[in-house]
Amino acid sequence: MKTPKGKYAWTATVGEKGQIVIPKQAREVFGIRPGDTLLLLGDEKRGIAIPPQGSFANLFQSAFSDEAETDSEGGSK
Repeated sequence: MKTPKGKYAWTATVGEKGQIVIPKQAREVFGIRPGDTLLLLGDEKRGIAIPPQGSFANLFQSAFSDEAETDSEGGSK
């Protein structure tokens, strides 16, 4: 079966210590290097997601920026 461009599927085995090994091709495609920190998001119904590197940094940067909006009474929105 041919997959759409940019779409991938891999499998990983969970070891006795709960660790998984990210397949080499996945690490290459997403630029994951030893020592990198990954964010895991979980939903009991939908499963686990690992967003692209940098996406959570952008989220935190916007959440903690100095340009926070305020309402008419001076409080944060």
